[in-house]
Amino acid sequence: MELLMSWLTLAYRHLPGVTVISLHGDLDATNAGRLETFVADVRRRPGDHLVFDMAGVRFMDSAGLRALLGSYSTTARHGGSVRLAAMQAMPARIVEITRVDSHLPVHETVDDALTAVLDPPEPPRRPVHGTGNGGTGVA
Repeated sequence: MELLMSWLTLAYRHLPGVTVISLHGDLDATNAGRLETFVADVRRRPGDHLVFDMAGVRFMDSAGLRALLGSYSTTARHGGSVRLAAMQAMPARIVEITRVDSHLPVHETVDDALTAVLDPPEPPRRPVHGTGNGGTGVA
């Protein structure tokens, strides 16, 4: 029996605190291990945020999904986040059906993902309540 290898090309670029990994081709059982190795090799620190540019991925199976989730597990343990960007319809549907998007937020563009990572919204501020006229606060 002959195993047909799907092609997948990988590229990366570093930004402060973020590694953007671009994928092009099919992400499946024949090459998911390559993605895991690639991420481990190009990441500067385990806690750096990862953005996967998925614009060139037209097919993804469960092994590809596991590789992305593996990156999430390692990154989250060290305080970072993983974002998916520019997903095509078929991989986006798998992420939606499996509810993986609850761990790996999906963004329309790489720029949107980078904005979410580099300029996160401020947490809501609690209102400051005065202590009244009890003599310890200003009324």
